[in-house]
Amino acid sequence: MLYHYITPDHAHKMPAKSRFHLLALAAAALSPTPATAQDQGTAPHTHDLHDDEATDVIVVTAGGLQRLDMLAGTSVVEGAELQRNMSGQVGEVLAQLPGVSASGFAPGASRPVLRGFSGERVRVLVDGIGSIDASNTSADHAVTIDPLTAESIEVLRGPAVLLYGSSAIGGAVNVIDRRIPHSKPRDGLRFDGVLSADTASDLREVGASLDVVVAPGLVWHGDGSFRKTNDLEVSGFTLSDDLRADLLAQNDPQLTAAAEQRDVLPSSATRTTSLGSGLTWFSGQNSIGGSVSYYDSLYGVPIAPGGEEGPVSIALEQFRADLRGEFHISDGLFHDLVTRWGYSDYTHSELEGDEIGTTFQVEGVEGRVELIQSEQALGGGILHGSIGGQFFTRDFVAIGAEAFVPPNSSQQLALFALEELRFGPFEAELGARYESTRQHADVLNVTRSFDTVSGALGLSWSFDSGVRTGLNLSRATRAPATEELFADGPHVATSQYELGDPALTTEAAWGAEAYVRAAIGGADLRLAVYQNWFEDFIYLFDTGLEQDDLPLQRYLQRDANWFGIEAEASAPLAKFAGGTVVGDLRGSFIRATLDDGTPVPRIPPLSGLAALEWQSDAIDVRGEVEWFDAQNRVSPGEAPSEGFAHVNLSLSYRPFDDQRLTVMLQADNVFDAEGRRHASYTKLFVPMAGRNIRLSLRTRL
Repeated sequence: MLYHYITPDHAHKMPAKSRFHLLALAAAALSPTPATAQDQGTAPHTHDLHDDEATDVIVVTAGGLQRLDMLAGTSVVEGAELQRNMSGQVGEVLAQLPGVSASGFAPGASRPVLRGFSGERVRVLVDGIGSIDASNTSADHAVTIDPLTAESIEVLRGPAVLLYGSSAIGGAVNVIDRRIPHSKPRDGLRFDGVLSADTASDLREVGASLDVVVAPGLVWHGDGSFRKTNDLEVSGFTLSDDLRADLLAQNDPQLTAAAEQRDVLPSSATRTTSLGSGLTWFSGQNSIGGSVSYYDSLYGVPIAPGGEEGPVSIALEQFRADLRGEFHISDGLFHDLVTRWGYSDYTHSELEGDEIGTTFQVEGVEGRVELIQSEQALGGGILHGSIGGQFFTRDFVAIGAEAFVPPNSSQQLALFALEELRFGPFEAELGARYESTRQHADVLNVTRSFDTVSGALGLSWSFDSGVRTGLNLSRATRAPATEELFADGPHVATSQYELGDPALTTEAAWGAEAYVRAAIGGADLRLAVYQNWFEDFIYLFDTGLEQDDLPLQRYLQRDANWFGIEAEASAPLAKFAGGTVVGDLRGSFIRATLDDGTPVPRIPPLSGLAALEWQSDAIDVRGEVEWFDAQNRVSPGEAPSEGFAHVNLSLSYRPFDDQRLTVMLQADNVFDAEGRRHASYTKLFVPMAGRNIRLSLRTRL
C-alpha cells in the first residue's frame, strides 16, 4: 500500500488550493470503502479543510490507485457544508448536490435518490459496508445511520459503483465515521462535539465523540448522539391544493378537517439515539480494528387522509458489529490485503397508537476482502489495481397485518477487479464484477438463482491547462430484489397493494458518461452527461384495479432509457472587505422513459442552486437560492408537482485563531415557501419544512 504521511504542520503551510487537490488525489483511491474525491465543485475553504487536516489525519492512498477517473461523478460533503446541511436522515443531508434528491417520505425517513434512482438501485454504506437494515424494503423505513456521527459523506455515481454491488446501478452513498479509528490522534486525544437547535421542528440535538491513545499503537473511540424533534412546521396547508379540493368536494366532516389542517404536519415528530465504541491496533503498515454500535429511533409516519385511525409511528433499533483490517503481505505483485466486515441485528415495529401492527426483522452479514497490486511497468506505462471478493447474506422476516413481503433469505457472492493503466496524460481503467445471487421464500417454496456479470471501461485525458476530460462505458446487470420477486400484500405506507413476480429476470443496462473537470484560475468546473439503456427494467405498474381497497400495483419489466446532465461551477469572484466572494452554481436534469413512451414515475424535476458566499478567516456569510421546476411529465396515476424556490441564508463564525470552534446561524426557506419533493410517495400530504431558524455549534479539540 502506498502511504503518504502529511503532517499537520506541512498541511497548514500549503496553500488552500494545493491542500484541496492533494486531499482529493489521496482520497480518490480504491479501498474497502469507496474512494473519497473532493469533486463537489465548491471552492476550497481553508477552515473547512482544517478539520480534515488536523493533527490526527494521515492521508493514505489506499488501494494503490492515486486517481480513479471512473469516479467522475463523486461528491463529498464534509466540514462546514456538512454542518450547514445536517439532518436526521442522510437523504436530506445530500439533497443539494447535483443529481441528488431525497425520498422525503417523512422527517424520520428519507433515503437518497441518485440520478432518479432509489430503493434497490442505490446502496447506502457505512465505511464501505451496507447499512443492513430494512430501508430498501419500503420508503417509510428509515436508514439506520446517524449523520450526526459522520466525518464525511461520499456520493458515488457512475460505473465505479460496480465495485460495491451491481444492485447500485443508480449510485452509492458512503458515510465515513471513525467508530473504527483510522489513525492515531495527535497528542493522544481528539474530541468532537455538535450541538444544534431549530424552530421548524423544535430540534434538540447533541453529539460527541472521543478518540484516545490508550496504549502504544492502540486507539479507542467512543461516540454518542441524541436528536429529538416535534411535529414539523410547514408553510400553509398540509395537503396539496388538488388533494384539498378533492376532499372538500366530498362534504365529509372527517375529510374536511383533514383538508383544513395547516401550519403543522401531524405525526412527524422524531427521537433518535445512537451509541458506538471501537478499538484499532496499529503496527507499522498493519492495522486491525473493530466496533460495536446501537441505533434506536422512534418517528411518526404521516398517513394519507382517509387512512388508518389514530397516530402511526415506527420504533426501530439496530445492534451492529464491524471489523476492518489492513495488512502488508509482501513486496511482490500483491503488497497489501484489506478487509471490511459488518454484522447487523435489526428490528422495527410499526405502531398503531400503542399497539404493534407489523414487525420487521433483519439479520445480515456483509464482508469484503481485497488484494492490492503493486505498480508494474507495462509497455511504457504504469499498471496497478486490485482484485477482491464480497459476501452478503440476509434473513428477512415480517410479521403482522401489513407484512406485504413474506419471510425470505438472500445470499450473494461476488468477485471483482479494477485495473488502471497510465501513459502520461492518458489513463484507461477497466472494472469487472461477477455476482452469484440466491433468494428463497419459505412460505412460497420458491428459490431463484441469478448469475450476473458487470463491467466498465473508463478513458481520460489530462491537459496542461488543468482540464481533464473522459468517457466511461459500462454494462451493469442486477438480480431482482426479494421485494420485487415475492411482494404480495397491502402496503399502507405507499397507499397501494404491491404484487411481485417470482418469474422476473435480471435487469441490465448499457451506460455511457462523458465528463469534463477543470481547475482554471481558481475556478472549479464539473460537467457530466450520461445515458443508460435498460433492458427489462423492473418497475411498479399501476393496473388500474383495486385489491383490499387499495390500488393494485404489479412489478413488471420493460426496456427504458435514462438521460441526465449534472453541472457544477465554483469560483472566487472578488476580494472584498478582507475576504473573498465566491460564486457557486449547481444544476441537474433527468429524463427517464419506458419504451412505450410512458415516463418513469417519481423522477425529480429540473433543479438548480445559485449561491454567493463571502469567506474570511473568522466569518463566512452565504446566501443561496434552491430552485425546482414543476414536474408535469408523470406516469399514469401519478400526480404532477408544482415548482418552488427556497432562499437560504447562513452565517458562520470561528471565534478562535485555531478555528476549532464553528458557530453557525441559519435561516432556511426565508420566505416560507411551500415545497414538495416529487420523488416522495407522500408529497401530496407531506410538504417540506417552512421557514426555519437553526443554530448549531461544532467543535474539535
